[in-house]
Amino acid sequence: MQNNYYFLRQISKTLDEQLIDFQLMEAFSQVKDELVLFFYSQSKNKEFYIRVSLSPSFTCLSFPTSFARAKQNSVDLFEQILGASVVKVRQYQNERCFAILFANDKALLFKMYGQMANVILFETSSEVSLTNNKAIELFSNNLEKDWNLDLSVLDRPIDQSLEGFTANGFAETFPTFDKNIKMQLGEPASLQWSKIYAILSYLEKPNYYVSQAGNTIFLSLFAEAEAKVFENPIDAANEFYYLYISKFQLIKEKAEILKKLEKEKEKLTIYIQKSEEKCLNLEVENRYEEIANILMANLHQVPEKVQKITLHDFYHDKDITIKLKDNFSLQRNAEIYYRKSKNQKIEIQTLLKNIEKKQEELNQTNKYLADIQEIISLKILRKYLTNHGLSEAEEEREEMPFRRFDFESFEILVGKNAKNNDLLTQKYAFKEDLWLHARDVTGSHVIIKYKAGKVFPSSVIGRAAELAAWFSKRKNDTLCPVIYTPKKYVRKPKGAAEGAVIIEKEQVIMVEPKL
Repeated sequence: MQNNYYFLRQISKTLDEQLIDFQLMEAFSQVKDELVLFFYSQSKNKEFYIRVSLSPSFTCLSFPTSFARAKQNSVDLFEQILGASVVKVRQYQNERCFAILFANDKALLFKMYGQMANVILFETSSEVSLTNNKAIELFSNNLEKDWNLDLSVLDRPIDQSLEGFTANGFAETFPTFDKNIKMQLGEPASLQWSKIYAILSYLEKPNYYVSQAGNTIFLSLFAEAEAKVFENPIDAANEFYYLYISKFQLIKEKAEILKKLEKEKEKLTIYIQKSEEKCLNLEVENRYEEIANILMANLHQVPEKVQKITLHDFYHDKDITIKLKDNFSLQRNAEIYYRKSKNQKIEIQTLLKNIEKKQEELNQTNKYLADIQEIISLKILRKYLTNHGLSEAEEEREEMPFRRFDFESFEILVGKNAKNNDLLTQKYAFKEDLWLHARDVTGSHVIIKYKAGKVFPSSVIGRAAELAAWFSKRKNDTLCPVIYTPKKYVRKPKGAAEGAVIIEKEQVIMVEPKL
């Protein structure tokens, strides 16, 4: 009801009482679909602000007591009336329009028509008659029909006496009665002139009620349950605006963080499921130790260089064919299988540890989701996000060309994409730097910057390798092989794709992907 005719009529009446002899000092926009007007009275030493919200989904007037204008991204508007004094605020009869009239024969029209709302500057020959008027500036230029508006015909006089009501009927006599007013009249409205008369009398000087039900904010001229009551329409407009914006912002910010958490929950769930399946498969298929024991039980056999041997599997009482390294003895092959068994057990232990860690993260994410769903205050939401490390950094940081990490006083740089990898390796890396990359998969180039007189510690190489594994297609693997080599052994062939290089000499390290 913030744009109801009877409410706007009270707004314009209050503005007429307050704004006379005030000068318009600034008119600007720094937020899309929002206009701010700053008035000042030198004789009264007072400021007055009007904020007009004109988005298609929300049209509203509000009157902040102060307003901090941004130094950037702020556009001056309606310059032809800056410095001009207000002589009158005029409400148009039975129309959701009013105009602020200025001493320099200009009029600023507030057309509060919902999705068609606009603020329009007119040039007039007289602030009283508003004849020979012409639109000279629109706030919303996409509403081209507003160029043809005529102030002199905006008034809509209607005979709202008993005789007019009897002759013309309810709908034609009271087109400004919205559904809230009609609810006060009851049914059938056309037969209750006494109620209509009482409503008309009340609307001359109503109270204002602002209430909230669920996600909906109401401004009404009639008593509402659990509503705040105001006698001044400007106070009611401000309360409605701030409640609406706070609620809207709460819904928006809750939706953003809930979407982010649901996505994180899905990722964690998939990771746990895949890791459990992999762990189960490893436990079922882990026969390396049994194979090694079978080989050790048959050391008396001395086969010539062969790539496989068939022996009796005393674990399952059947023959088994075992693959061999043809240049190694049975004992050496058994050692290889023992090592594979040990590595597989380490992998299973690492998987179980990661599953436990991810399950804890999933439980915490579910708790966040449940807690945030229950929050009904924007202030409480923001405090909760800050306390739990879920809020985004408010200050924009300068964008770095690469991801940068410090470890044990060594600087580690990580490329962000294929083009960025080329830039890192070809332009920012020197021959003494150490270059790393996850083996046999796409991923980021990683550089450890060389420090004069110091060798690269194994701990630093391991940390950089963890980052190389994390920023690769092997991110979700339990263990990842990472190659590393001095930058001087890395070259890019002419015409190669972005990020593609050739390694002339390399070493390999096995690490767990970690950010």
